[in-house]
Order: sequence, then structure tokens, then C-alpha cells
Amino acid sequence: TIGPRLVGVLLLLAIALAIKLDSNGPVLFLQRRYGFNQEPFRIFKFRSMRSDAERNGAQWAQKNDARVTRIGRIMRLTRIDELPQLFNVLQGSMSLVGPRPHAIEHNDYYTDKINAYMARHRIKPGITGLAQISGSRGETETLEKMQRRVELDLAYINNWSLWLDIKILLKTPLTLFDKNI
Repeated sequence: TIGPRLVGVLLLLAIALAIKLDSNGPVLFLQRRYGFNQEPFRIFKFRSMRSDAERNGAQWAQKNDARVTRIGRIMRLTRIDELPQLFNVLQGSMSLVGPRPHAIEHNDYYTDKINAYMARHRIKPGITGLAQISGSRGETETLEKMQRRVELDLAYINNWSLWLDIKILLKTPLTLFDKNI
């Protein structure tokens, strides 16, 4: 029988092959982000956009973003592009649950616009978090949307418990099917 590890490896290889067949460029997207205590680290993601997508610097992805590849749309819809972040967890730069790390340029932009924005870095960033299961993931085209995300991140930090982490981990897969999140 095929073991779970082999299935996982085969899944990662299939995704990598699909990315290579769909567009030019590397399979992985690497970007510097701030982690615990604003310590920079490189986040791993499957590349879901054209390889030149950030030639003008980091930009938030938008609905129907022309930079997203065909396979990238599927990966983003299912959140498969986040799988390589498990390597960040194994390295110790991320946790499974915590505030999602933003590009350093985005941190620089919001630091003086949102009160306590950088307080999100009092703990390790996570692959998923309270903001993501509460409808504050994806586009943040307004300052109010980012403010809401930060409020949820700080609520998570201030009310952390193992039970809260378990609830967030259990609810995360359900958010894939919720059109409101």
C-alpha cells in the first residue's frame, strides 16, 4: 500500500510539475517577511503568479488579478499554494496558527497608518489564523479591512489558548467552501 508520506511527496511533485508546465519560472515563490519580534525570514509558497509579478515591488493580489497563472487560480482557490509553509513551520520561523505574515513593504506601509500594527509580531506568524477564519483574508483594498485583520490578530494574541488553536485549525478547511470568507 502507498503510505501517507509517499502520497504527500507525490502530491507536492504533481503540483510542482503542474506549475512548471503552466508557466515559466521557479516552482517556489520566496519572499522576505517579518516573523517573531520582527525577525526577517523567507516564506515558502508554491508560485501562483507569473515570475515577474513583483518586478515593481510587492503588491496585494486582487480579484481576477492578471498576474495569477491558470494553475495559480486553482491553487489559490484551494489554498494549496500555502503547503510549502509547512517547511517554515519545521524550520521554526512560522507556526500552524498565528497572524499571517505580510510582505515587508506592506508592513512598512501600514505601520504608521494602523495603531499597534507591528504588535502582530509578538508571536510567530501562522499559516492560518483567527483573521482568516473570520472573513478577513484575501483582498485588503481599504484601510478599514486591514484594520479589522489587525484587530483579529491582536485578539488572537491576547486570548491565545491551545483550545483556540484547535478551533482555528478545525475551522480552516471549512473556510474553503464558505463564499463569505
